[in-house]
Amino acid sequence: MAAVDTVLGQVDVDKLGTTLMHEHVFVLTPDVMQNYGHEWWDEQVRVTDAIDKLRTLKQAGVDTIVDPTVVGLGRYIPRIQQVNAEVDINIVVATGLYTFDEIPHFFHYRGPDTLLGGPEPMTEMFVRDIREGIGETGVRAALLKGVVEERGLTPDQARVQLAISETHQETGVPITVHTNAAHQTGRLALEFYREHGVDLTKVVVGHAGDSNDLDYLKWIMDQGATIGCDRFGLDMFNPTADRVRTIATLCAQGYADRIVISHDAACYMDFFSGEASQQMLRQAAPNWHYLHIPRDVLPALREQGVTEDDITTMLVANPQRYFTAKEAAR
Repeated sequence: MAAVDTVLGQVDVDKLGTTLMHEHVFVLTPDVMQNYGHEWWDEQVRVTDAIDKLRTLKQAGVDTIVDPTVVGLGRYIPRIQQVNAEVDINIVVATGLYTFDEIPHFFHYRGPDTLLGGPEPMTEMFVRDIREGIGETGVRAALLKGVVEERGLTPDQARVQLAISETHQETGVPITVHTNAAHQTGRLALEFYREHGVDLTKVVVGHAGDSNDLDYLKWIMDQGATIGCDRFGLDMFNPTADRVRTIATLCAQGYADRIVISHDAACYMDFFSGEASQQMLRQAAPNWHYLHIPRDVLPALREQGVTEDDITTMLVANPQRYFTAKEAAR
C-alpha cells in the first residue's frame, strides 16, 4: 500500500479521505514578524485560533489538507506540529520555493555558473526535505511547489523549475505549480515540465480554476495534468457561481478525474495583518475560508448535476492517485 508523509507521520493513501488539495495553515513574512510582529502577532492566540479552525474543518467532513507553504511563504514546521498535535486532521506539507521572479540572494551566488559554484543547492535542499525531513523536525515533504506567474519563466524562475523537475525525477514526488490563469501560464509550466522529464500526471496546475476558458482547462487536462480549482471564495478572481458552472460542465464532459478543489485559504496570512486589515478582508471576501466548500460549494455542484461519484473522485480519488507513486520511487 502506498503511503504519504504528513506532519504526524505516514498515512496510507487510501486513508487520506476527503482532501482539500491547496490550503495553508499560516502564510507569514518571518523577517517582518521578527521586527514588527509585536504590533499584530500573538503566537498563542494564532496557534489556538488555527487549532479551532482546523477542528471545525474536520467536523465539516474534511480529513486532509495539503499545505503548499514553502520557503518564501514563511514555512515553519514546528508551529504546524504544535497545531496538528491538537487536531485529528492530516496535514501534508511541501518543499520548493515561492517567488514570482528573482530567487533570493542566498541561492543567487550558489550553484552551477555562479560565483561560488557547486551543485544546485535548491535540488539538494528539496531532496533532503523529502527524504530526511524539514530542518530538525523529521517531518518529510510530500510534494513540490513552484510558481509560474505573469512574468513567465524568467531565468531565475526557470532555475527553480529545473530544480523541481530534477527533484521530481529523483524522488517521484508530485508537483503543484502556482500559475496565473488570466495569462495561461499553466501552458508554460507544462511545456517546461515535459521537456525536463516530469510525469505530467503528477502535476496539479494550481489556480487554473480562476479561468472559465474551457479550451485552456481541457488543454491542461488533455496533457494528463490535473487542474486546481482551488480558490473558492476569492470571488474577485472568479465568482463562485462561475467556478461551479465550469466544474459542472467539465464533469459532464468526463473530466472529473483530473480536477481537485480547494480554497487557498489560511488560518492567518500576514498579508492582511492587524485587525483593520482582517476586517477589510472579511468584507472583500466573506467566503474565503475553509468551510465554503463543504457548506456552499458542494451543494451548488449537486444542484448543477454533478454526481456523488464525481464529487468523491475530485475530493478523494484524485488526491489518492496524486500521491500514490511516491513510495515506489523513493
